[in-house]
Amino acid sequence: MKTSKFYVWFRLLWMFLKVNILSPSGPASIGLLYKEAVGKIMTEERFVEAVGFSNFLPGSEALKLAMFVGFAAGGVPGVFTALLGAIIPPTILMLIVSVILQRLQHENWLDSFVAGMSPAVAALIVVVAFQLFRASSRKKVDHRILLIAVSSAAAFWLEVPSPAVLIGAGILGIILFGRRQS
Repeated sequence: MKTSKFYVWFRLLWMFLKVNILSPSGPASIGLLYKEAVGKIMTEERFVEAVGFSNFLPGSEALKLAMFVGFAAGGVPGVFTALLGAIIPPTILMLIVSVILQRLQHENWLDSFVAGMSPAVAALIVVVAFQLFRASSRKKVDHRILLIAVSSAAAFWLEVPSPAVLIGAGILGIILFGRRQS
């Protein structure tokens, strides 16, 4: 039985609405989107590729990832459907937060609240990075993967722009993994 296009588009809309309602932050939503998309709409390798390209290109990672997943599942209409699902929740939440912050902007506890959230955001980014690293590595840890990871971390530490780090890691991947195809 062939799945209708409308069903695929509805599924994309619902998936991105759900991901963006349950996890409104960019890095944290990648982990939830991974659980929603991998095995249902796309392969794990394709998802890792999508995350890599969404970090490489300028703009919002969440929207670029929605476009990539939407196109993989439903073509050009899938792109617009996924974008709609990705845009609606943050837009509504930002309107609500803006109204609340406008009323609370002079409260002293607000700075402490934001300072308390910073370590949680950092922890979420580390968890997602670990999941992506684990998904991209093979069954055993390969010294080439560790070389790319350490080189990339050093480049970030030296404040090399992230697109340059990703291009460099891709070129290093071609050099280190290119011979395995022969």
